[in-house]
Amino acid sequence: MRNSVRELRSSRGLSQGQLGAALGVSRQTINAIETGRYTPSLPLALSMAKFFKVSVEEMFHADQSPAENQ
Repeated sequence: MRNSVRELRSSRGLSQGQLGAALGVSRQTINAIETGRYTPSLPLALSMAKFFKVSVEEMFHADQSPAENQ
């Protein structure tokens, strides 16, 4: 799953640690989300979307399977 968390965070001048503190998670969690190693829970994804004032769909993008591209 791709996401635009890094771009949203950077555009607001926040460090991973600052974003993590605002959301109640660790800097490592933010790093893992940004690099695609961790998909956040629905409550965390909703909190992130609310924090950035975007929809979850704007922030997270499901990778399409080859069958969906046809």
